[in-house]
Amino acid sequence: MIGRIIIGLILCGVGFICVRKPEWPLDLVGYSGFAEKWLGGGSRSFYQVIGVIIILLGFLAITNLHGNFINWMLDFIYN
Repeated sequence: MIGRIIIGLILCGVGFICVRKPEWPLDLVGYSGFAEKWLGGGSRSFYQVIGVIIILLGFLAITNLHGNFINWMLDFIYN
């Protein structure tokens, strides 16, 4: 239980850094050709969107809803 909360907090922290300062993942990973070509904001906006997704996954891990979320997302395969 504590491990899940710690991992969720780490995910939320990394996601927050990606949203607050998108230059950090940009320097770490580099520019995304896909984002530069297809998204209006370029790589910085792409990394901010990825950061928001990471934050949401962190909150799902903290509240122990990640299993239910995965089941909900993949429910169409089972039915």
